[in-house]
Amino acid sequence: MDNPTNLILIDSDSRRRAAISHALSACRIHVEPFENIAELAAAWPRNGVILIHDGASSISELIEKMALHGTWFPVVAFSEAPTAGRIVEAILEGAIDYVAWPISAEELNATLVRAIDRAENVGHAKLREVMARSRIDRLTRREREVLNGVASGLSNRLIGEKLAISPRTVEIHRANMLNKLGATHTSEAIRIAIEASIVI
Repeated sequence: MDNPTNLILIDSDSRRRAAISHALSACRIHVEPFENIAELAAAWPRNGVILIHDGASSISELIEKMALHGTWFPVVAFSEAPTAGRIVEAILEGAIDYVAWPISAEELNATLVRAIDRAENVGHAKLREVMARSRIDRLTRREREVLNGVASGLSNRLIGEKLAISPRTVEIHRANMLNKLGATHTSEAIRIAIEASIVI
């Protein structure tokens, strides 16, 4: 099977990195190996699929780095004998697929093709979600409550009644919330909240 794209390999185990690179070279898959996420962040490739060894918080850290960089790569996680629960968690954190190591080069190549197909559908949406969540994280608890009120279509007076604060205080929180989100209009703040999945 022809190589669909570059494979960006992130794995702190040098022996396993070498074994994966060697195995995939037989299938003419170009591998760019990195020891860790920081090393990748210092030299972002132009394109590719990321194959990352699933260590503690490695996937969520990688997704955050991609959000900061504004670049999205489909992520395939791998580990030895993963549990079903861990696979589900990794997918929820942003991985497109999960494979158990060891895996044949042919199977991995097929996984990469699937990952590229899936990434076209969910990749940009996932990046927008992560970027929106990083903006929402800047808000105070009260600013989030005001955002939820705004997203529910409530006026400043009704938000104030609900939160037991004055409409003027709501206005101040609303202005601060818009500023922190980098939103010029309320509708933009609501869109960010929807993308961050805090409003349905």
